[in-house]
This record gives sequence, C-alpha cells and structure tokens, in this order.
Amino acid sequence: MTSPKLRIAGLLAAAAIAVGACGNTTVTPPPTHTPNPTPVVTPTPSPAPTATPTPAPTQLFVASLPADQLVAAGTLTVCSDVTNTPQEFLDSSGNPTGSDMDLAAGIATRLGLKLSVQNTTSDKILAALAAGQCDIGISAQIITPAELAKVDMIPYLQAGQTFVVAKGNPTGIKTTYDLCKKAVGVTKGSPEANHLNGVSPYTPARGLNANCQGAHLNPITVRTYSKDSDALAALTAGKVVAFFTGSPIAGYDVVSQPDQLDLVPGLVLDSATEGISLTKNKNDLYAAVRLALQSMIDDGTYLKILTKYGVEAGAVASTIS
Repeated sequence: MTSPKLRIAGLLAAAAIAVGACGNTTVTPPPTHTPNPTPVVTPTPSPAPTATPTPAPTQLFVASLPADQLVAAGTLTVCSDVTNTPQEFLDSSGNPTGSDMDLAAGIATRLGLKLSVQNTTSDKILAALAAGQCDIGISAQIITPAELAKVDMIPYLQAGQTFVVAKGNPTGIKTTYDLCKKAVGVTKGSPEANHLNGVSPYTPARGLNANCQGAHLNPITVRTYSKDSDALAALTAGKVVAFFTGSPIAGYDVVSQPDQLDLVPGLVLDSATEGISLTKNKNDLYAAVRLALQSMIDDGTYLKILTKYGVEAGAVASTIS
C-alpha cells in the first residue's frame, strides 16, 4: 500500500507544449527551366520580436487529500490567538495579520486551499484541534514534551528573550552583566519580568539579578510598565538602558522604529522552538503542511516574511525537528 505521505504531490514546473498542425499537402511540379534567368532578389523581412514567456510559479499542491483530513473542503482552517504582535495580530481593518498569518497564508496557497483564521485564545487551541474546529494551530506555541504528547508539531521559528536598546547601543550592552547597576524596562507580568527575578521556567534556579549578585555587582533596577509602548518611550527618553522582551516583539519594535532602536546583537536568552500543531494521526495533512512550509524555506519566501516583521533572527532551516 502506498504511504499516505507519498500521495502528496511535489513541486510543479510550468512547461510549454508546441503543437503542430497537420493537413493535406499538394505538390506543385517545378517550372520549366529557363536558361540564364535574371535573378530576382526579394528582401527578407525582419522577424517580429518574440516575447519570452514568463514561467509559471512553482506550486506545491495536494493531488488527493482525503476528505477527513480537513475541517472544511478546500479550506485550511487555522486556530490562532491574534493578540501576539508581531506573529499574529489584527490590522487597522480588523483582519488577522503578522508573520504567522503570512506563513499560514503561504502554506494554504501552496496546497491549493483557501485560508480561514479562527481567533482562539492560546490555552484553547489544542482543545479546538481535538474538537475538529481547525486543521492547524499556529500561535507562537513552544514545542515541549508535554505538547507533543497531545499533538504533532512542525518546527517553524526559534524565539527567546532579548534586549532592545537605543539606536547605536550608546551604553555598550553586550552581555547580561553589562545590565548590572543599570535600569531595565519590562512589561508587567511578562516572562522577562519573571526572569529578572529568577522564576523563568527555563532557568528556575537563577535570574539575571542573581547573576549580578554572584559576580559581586549591584543588581539591575527593574522598571515595570503596563504596555510595550510605555517601556519603549522610557527607553528613548533615557530612563532605562534596555527593554527586555520576547525576541519576536523586539525585532518588530526595531523594524517599526529603525531610526531610534536597535537590538543587542547575539544576546538571546531562553531560546526555544515554536511549532505548528496538528491533531495526531492526520499523516497526509501533516506531510502536506510540512512540505509546503519547507518549500517556502527553500525558495526564500519564508525568510522574506520573517524579515518583513523583524523576526528573521529566529529562522529555521528545516521543518524536521
């Protein structure tokens, strides 16, 4: 029996087919020979320029995706919490946008499907998948053993915590120890606020302030703000030397204010892999989505999308974990 994944068609290239027409041919006998005929020169017209055809774009498509693999025929239904700028958020017209939404749209297009986005809170996405309300979940979900026990996941982005600084990094922040004795902004209740005080889920034993104390340096002065925009305003006003936030958010902040903000290069903490989640045992759908995303990585579309939203530092090279 053919494996389900082998039913996924590969990449199609456009081909030009020249068709020749055949018909009855009448043979005319040659004219009677005339000695020493006067040659007649007929000018040869210049050929008309031929337009070079534009090749059709390469497209991945599903030749035969079983009906039970999709919630709605002809549609890729996506569950996402559209409150997570820049990966998924609502634009000024109330439409879902962001890097994850653009990736989902690209996957749908390459599978020959329409895209439908269901706004679903993060803690409800797995339940929505189990209930058959969506085909995939894409919403900055970290791949963990606990998640993999419930769903299949396709890796698509690396994300962590990093620092936004004023343009040119005037205080010379290179390592976390350079933050000791200085003021750093965070948003209230964020993972970064917790990390400063040693309660990060990835580094539970120590926090950044504990590292300062261990190096016999004064601790970081933590300044908490209710919104990212307030923390960034404090940064540009010189009230803090850095804004500690998630790397996708940090990248988007810099893309949005390139003349005022920079990232501290190479300083990403608690990096983890985010994944697209699917209900277990939907092997055809899993293979189709993975191949579509990999084709976007291979042809550069994926990186263009990430760069548009400032999250290219988290790019992955493969959809195989």
